[in-house]
Amino acid sequence: MVKVGSVGIGSAAPIVIQSMTKVPTTDIARCLRQIRQLVEAGCELVRIAVPRRADTAAFAKIVPKANVPLIADVHFSPDRAIEAIKAGAAKIRLNPGNIRNRKDIFRIIDAAKMHETAIRIGVNEASIRDLKAAPVPTAKRIALMLKEMKGYVRLFEARGFTQLVLSAKSSDAARTIEINRRISQTFDYPIHLGLTHAGLPEDARVPSAVTLGALLADGIGDTIRVSAAGNPVEEVKIAKQILLSLGLHERSGPELIVCPTCGRTEIDVIKLARRIQKAICRLDKPVRVAVMGCVVNGPGEAADAELAICAAKNKAFIYRRGRKVSTVPEERIIPALMEELQGI
Repeated sequence: MVKVGSVGIGSAAPIVIQSMTKVPTTDIARCLRQIRQLVEAGCELVRIAVPRRADTAAFAKIVPKANVPLIADVHFSPDRAIEAIKAGAAKIRLNPGNIRNRKDIFRIIDAAKMHETAIRIGVNEASIRDLKAAPVPTAKRIALMLKEMKGYVRLFEARGFTQLVLSAKSSDAARTIEINRRISQTFDYPIHLGLTHAGLPEDARVPSAVTLGALLADGIGDTIRVSAAGNPVEEVKIAKQILLSLGLHERSGPELIVCPTCGRTEIDVIKLARRIQKAICRLDKPVRVAVMGCVVNGPGEAADAELAICAAKNKAFIYRRGRKVSTVPEERIIPALMEELQGI
């Protein structure tokens, strides 16, 4: 296991959700506000970009005020890496390929050892130098990424540093899955999963779920970040949904299950479901509520829910853990549901 501040990554530790601030690091107040929003959404590690000296100076002021371990995102500059480590970074994200001088890499490693800072070695498909010359077949791209990762790991191990988290990313789902499978077979370090970018939040959901879900279902991955343009809180929400769907995250709030509807429905199921979602969204208990559009398959399909609404024309049947407890008119569905929820 690798310790990142108070958070453990790898071994038997739960999968860790992380995200990244998207405001200027030098705007300390906004940065801290976004960190708090991410933590409230369920983020356990937050990464911050530190491309300039002014950013690492601001980072030093942010660290003691943050309520979560912070990761410094470093590219190109060994000085920024060392400044961030001294400023209190729990981990730094580093692509050694962006730092050409081996002595500079050793300086970073030595500083990290002294301050007990973890390092995430990141290899992105776009940063593999061989790819810039001409198109390269997929198999060779993956081989190049793995070769580069092997070289970096050997370099760090030779310096006596093993507090490593490994990460290999692409914007392509299939290649990201394949390279991480290869890394899992090759190394015994925690793995960070993610796509390099996945689009707007509505476009990021499917590729992120496919990529991260496939790997996590195979037992690969110890920490994840969904990359989506816009509010980083949306990244955390998507990440939580992926983990919840695989049973890898404890639910703290309600879950709403809604049938896809068909020609048997005699009520506006979608409208009813949205009203129920609004009514239960502030509950702080991990309860599953199902909304079914008919009584044909509804009771059976909703049997795993703590409470289920099986709607019919002008009325609904309420089931509690698979057992029918009442029949209510349409206008009483939500009040009756909320009354039942009080007893769970």
